[in-house]
Amino acid sequence: MNVNIKRLSPDAQIPAYAHATDAGFDLVASEDVIIEPGETACVPTGLAFEIPKGYEMQIRPRSGITLKTPLRVQLGTVDAGYRGEVGVIVDNIAEYRNSLGEELFRESFDSVDGNHYPTGGGMFYVNTYLIRKGDRIAQALIKPVERVMFTEVDALGDSDRGAGGFGSSGTTYRKEY
Repeated sequence: MNVNIKRLSPDAQIPAYAHATDAGFDLVASEDVIIEPGETACVPTGLAFEIPKGYEMQIRPRSGITLKTPLRVQLGTVDAGYRGEVGVIVDNIAEYRNSLGEELFRESFDSVDGNHYPTGGGMFYVNTYLIRKGDRIAQALIKPVERVMFTEVDALGDSDRGAGGFGSSGTTYRKEY
C-alpha cells in the first residue's frame, strides 16, 4: 500500500519501520516540546498523511517510553479524510513533590533517551521532560476500517457474560479513595 505524505516542516522525518518485521512505523517529533509533571502536550510530527479511503492510521505508544518514563502516549486515530498535521498526545504522569508534599525543582530536563539536558538557566519541576526534535515518540499502523450498520432492538441475545463488566472476569483490585 502506498500512503502519500506531505512534509509541513523542514525538520519533519519521513516515517520508517525500525525493523523489517515491525507492525508499526515510528512517528518522530519535529520540534522540541517541554512537558511538566501533570501536563498534557501535543507533540507535532510536521507531517500530513493521505490515508486511503477505508483505512485509518492508529497512533500507539512505544513500549520503551511507556516502561522507562512517566510519559504516556494516548491512543489516537487519524481518519482517511483528515489532511492536517498529525500530532501525538502525550501525558506526563510524574510527580513533582516529595513525600512531604514539597515541590522539587532543578535546572535540567529528563528525556526519552534517559539523559538529562540543561534548561538554559531556568528552574523547572523535577520530572519535567524534554521531547527533542528527532525523538521517536510514538508508533503508528495503517489499518482497514469496517463500516457497520446499527439496528435498534428491544432486547439483546443472551451470552455467558451477560452485563458483567469492569472486573467481572476476576479482577479484584479496589482502589481506596
